[in-house]
Parts: sequence; structure tokens; C-alpha cells
Amino acid sequence: MASTYEKYQKRRLISSYFSVILSIFLVLFLLGTLSLFVINSKKISNNFRENIPMTIFFHNKTTPEQVKTFEQQLHTAPFIKDFTYVSKENAAKSQAETLGEDFVSFLGFNPLQDSYDIHLKGDYVVTDSIVKIEKQFVTDTNVSDIMCDRQLVDMVNNNIDKITRWILIVTGVLAGISMMLINSSLKLLIFSSRFTIKTMQMVGATKAFIRRPFIWHSMRLGILASILAISGIIAVAFYVDQKFPDLNLNPQEEYMSIALVSGGVLLVGIIITSISTFFATQRFLNLKSDELY
Repeated sequence: MASTYEKYQKRRLISSYFSVILSIFLVLFLLGTLSLFVINSKKISNNFRENIPMTIFFHNKTTPEQVKTFEQQLHTAPFIKDFTYVSKENAAKSQAETLGEDFVSFLGFNPLQDSYDIHLKGDYVVTDSIVKIEKQFVTDTNVSDIMCDRQLVDMVNNNIDKITRWILIVTGVLAGISMMLINSSLKLLIFSSRFTIKTMQMVGATKAFIRRPFIWHSMRLGILASILAISGIIAVAFYVDQKFPDLNLNPQEEYMSIALVSGGVLLVGIIITSISTFFATQRFLNLKSDELY
């Protein structure tokens, strides 16, 4: 009978450990993933901004030498990420493929112009900067027109700001909820040892002596859950990098942000479990014997 009871207690204890580790893991994993997003939010937002093109068209009388001179200016411009020269012949072919008919043969001439498709660096994809850049380019007498969808730029910037703001709010709320969840899980685990705590206190053990093994044990559970959470975060980073390579979230290259998030997850796991265990054991240490029931 005693052996059966001991096995039952052992299974219940293992189940309690598993539930504590699982709850800590889930919370830290979610917090770590959101933190990784927040840290890389500027890079992610810049990736969306830098996909918005600015097209510069040239007059038909512009010579190849003048186009080359303009290209040299683009190479030295600090606000340009990359650019592509599109001749009017290539533009006509692209339009013909899109429309499904050769409009050049129909019209008898090519109405399109030579152009450059330019992608600006993310920090410059705002309305004020775009206006200044357009004014700089339009001073060139060879430039006939400049096209950039400012409405799209404003919409992207507004949406990015809203998403970032909500991510920060959600992360803050989850941080508070995580502390309460981890605290509740550890309280339930220590609750099963309340009689042991009171017995040690009754034989003269100090509160610090009684708390120490519980805190160390909870910290070990927190470290184990943190390692599992870090492994999950790295796996998510690899997955996102494979699905969205333009975001450049490759953990092999962005090791600093991964290391920062991993260190934060480990630290949070240790701190929350130790503090929660401290107050949970303190609560049972302050209870009278008849209140344990």
C-alpha cells in the first residue's frame, strides 16, 4: 500500500513539475518571440518601405552619355538603396506582356521613355524626404517626370506605426499576465510542500534556510523552461527567415538580437521564478499550523 501511495505521489509531483515548466515555457516563448519582433521592427518596417519604388523618366532627346552621368549621381546619393535602368524598349516589352498585345506595332511608335526605378532607404521613405529628393532630381534638365505613390507611402507608414504600437501594448500586457501565471503555477507546486515547510519551521529552521532549496529548485525549473523557450524562438526565427528571406532575420547573421532576446528570456525566467517562490514560501511560513488545512 505504501509503495502504491509513494508511486502516486511521485507521479503527481512529476505532473506538477511538467505543468510548471510548460506554463513558464509558453509564457517566455511568447514574450521572447514578440520581443524579437520589437527589436527587429525597424528592419521589418524598412523592408516594407524600401519596396515602394520611385520612377524617374527622361526626355526622349537624352543621350546615353547623359544617362550615364545621371547614374553616377545615383551611385553617390546617400538615400538610395538600389536602382535599375529600364530602357523604353524593355519597358515596351514588359507592358506588352502585361497587356497581352503589342501596342508599339499598333501605334507605330514607342511612346514610353527611358527611366530608372529607384528604391530609397527606409529612413527616407517619408513624405517630407521624398519631396526634397524629387526637388533635387527635377533640377536635372534631362528629367521629364518623377513618379512616386505618396499615398501608399503615408498608408504604409501609418500602418507600421499602429502595428508597432499595438505590439508594444500586447507585449506589456503579456508580461503582466506571465508573471501572474508563473506565480500561480509555483504557488500550486509549493502548496503541496506546505506541511514540510511548517515541520522544518517547527524544528527550528530559519525562514531563509527553508526558502533556499525551494528557490533553487524553482530557478532550475525556470532555467529549463527558458532553454526550451530559447530553442523555440530560434526555430521560429529560422522558419520566418525561410518563408520571408527579405526580412533578413537569419539567426546566423542576426546573432546579436537573438543573443539579446535569449539572455532576456533566461534572466526573466530566473527572476520571476525566484521572486514568485520567495513570496509563495513566505506565505506558508507566516501561516499558523491550523491554517494549513
